[in-house]
Amino acid sequence: MSDVTIIVSRGGLQRPGIAGAYLINESMCNDLCQGEYGHHPSSLGPVLTFSLAERACCRAYVIDPPSIDEFSDLARISGIPEIQRLSAFHALSHKAVGCRAAAELGKSYDECRLVVVHMGGGITIGAHHLGRVVDCTHGLSEGPFSPERAGSLPTLALLKMVIDQSSGNCLSEKRLVGEGGLQAYLGTKDAVEIERRINDGDEQAALVYEAMAYQIAKDIAAMAAVLAGEMDAVVLTGSLAKSSMLLEWIIARVAFLGPVLVYPGEDEMDALLAAAHRILAGREKLLSYE
Repeated sequence: MSDVTIIVSRGGLQRPGIAGAYLINESMCNDLCQGEYGHHPSSLGPVLTFSLAERACCRAYVIDPPSIDEFSDLARISGIPEIQRLSAFHALSHKAVGCRAAAELGKSYDECRLVVVHMGGGITIGAHHLGRVVDCTHGLSEGPFSPERAGSLPTLALLKMVIDQSSGNCLSEKRLVGEGGLQAYLGTKDAVEIERRINDGDEQAALVYEAMAYQIAKDIAAMAAVLAGEMDAVVLTGSLAKSSMLLEWIIARVAFLGPVLVYPGEDEMDALLAAAHRILAGREKLLSYE
């Protein structure tokens, strides 16, 4: 590995900070291994990358980790003072497609007002205001339900489930994140399989799948309100953006907000590569994790 000069990784659930490139160090790896700020498989990436970088005698970085925090003060208020809304979303994807959309619109990302939606195993919807994500649904506990996550739930009903475990509705984190959403309703999180069932006449599959699109559209409109309706575009990305059925339902409900740009799939690898080039060229501000 002597010819390796830099390694970049997707970030994990680390200490909240600003967007950018963070040098991976022992402090970051310790926080990720201990789950100091939450647990997610993405937290393995920086730890493995740090190990590889030590062997290659080079530096390693994470780019726009999911815990970047650019929230406005208004966005942090929840509803009870003991709970503060936190920033945790598909930041690398959001920032990458935000820049891509800005270029298509003939602007810089810092000049744009966008609602960006990442739709994969988890779904996050963010208000991008002049280069900052000032509000966003939490990727593990808010927003629309997704293929495997429950999203926002009625709080009193959820509290009742927690209190009354004897009902047989055993509640666990895995039930909410991993076994929620489409998986809970339909027994699968595979959108291709669900669409096949819909085309074969499965009315329950059609209802639940459209309900996910309905909730996505509803939160897009909420983030448009964060931007006071002054927005350049709605941007849809992620693996579910490949679904023409889902897109049709979403766009039908949000087209009144303005242009809808669709970038199917995920841009994370290209975003990491571009960041590595910027770092090597000295065009990326490097951040330290203390």
